[in-house]
Amino acid sequence: MSLYIGRGASKLWKRFCAETTTEINLLAENWKYILGGLICQYIHGLAARGVHYIHRPGPILQDVGFFLLPELGKDKAYISETVFTCMFLLFVLWTFHPFVFKSKKIYTVLIWCRILAFLVACQILRIITFYSTQLPGPNYHCREGSKLARLPRPDSILEVLLIVPSGVLYGCGDLIFSSHMIFSLVFVRTYHKYGTRRFVKQCAWLTVVIQSLLIIASRKHYTVDVVVAWYTVNLVVFFVDKKLPELPDRGASTMLLPLSKDGRTKEENHRLLNGNSGDPSDKRPRTQINGKIMEDGSIDAGVNGV
Repeated sequence: MSLYIGRGASKLWKRFCAETTTEINLLAENWKYILGGLICQYIHGLAARGVHYIHRPGPILQDVGFFLLPELGKDKAYISETVFTCMFLLFVLWTFHPFVFKSKKIYTVLIWCRILAFLVACQILRIITFYSTQLPGPNYHCREGSKLARLPRPDSILEVLLIVPSGVLYGCGDLIFSSHMIFSLVFVRTYHKYGTRRFVKQCAWLTVVIQSLLIIASRKHYTVDVVVAWYTVNLVVFFVDKKLPELPDRGASTMLLPLSKDGRTKEENHRLLNGNSGDPSDKRPRTQINGKIMEDGSIDAGVNGV
């Protein structure tokens, strides 16, 4: 029993090391895209913090979602954040599954390059929209009378440039459109295209719908923030995906066939031995020869064929 466990652990370790080597090589080629995407995430955080300084609390706007969905309340507002966190962590783990599982369809570095491209495009549009018009935040900490509804004037530039988790959770003013929906829709669309489990895809889309309702019910966003996110993110991902080069298919075995000494693949040699040139356009009939080859090179048999 321990022998089988040892062999399994050895294979897993070899697979992990081989995948790590491959991903490091891909990272060396694409690190600029990864770094650029992470810098844009930081810029988006700065923009969200900056709009909080100019946010002014006011009466909550009339919203159809607020009429249809009961308010969760301050003590249950964590439900929406919990659903988003679980979705975020599960998706991140899935992008690293090639390091562990034998069935591989994606490269982790390349899939994150693609994800960051989607996020950057959506977040640029988001920054433009929430700086164009500042709406009074419907969240509990953004309402009149809350100490967090207005940020005090910063004492130094370091205070503005430093992004803390509390500032992300208790921001105000960056409403149209929902950042949570950007991440969720990008993640789900990516898994829908590159994932393999149909049931998981269906559950993922259902989770995004539930999260949309929870965001409105917890009063973190107006309904318009969620609705705009649904069609904007899907359109952005659709058009950006058309411009990006397609990911290489790890399931393609033609590039993995062993080469013979003359550089041809074994499959090509097999076709040549059967009388095929390997060129699909070459449809000439082939003559079948039955017999044995003599020492002088002649064939001691008749020729059968067309």
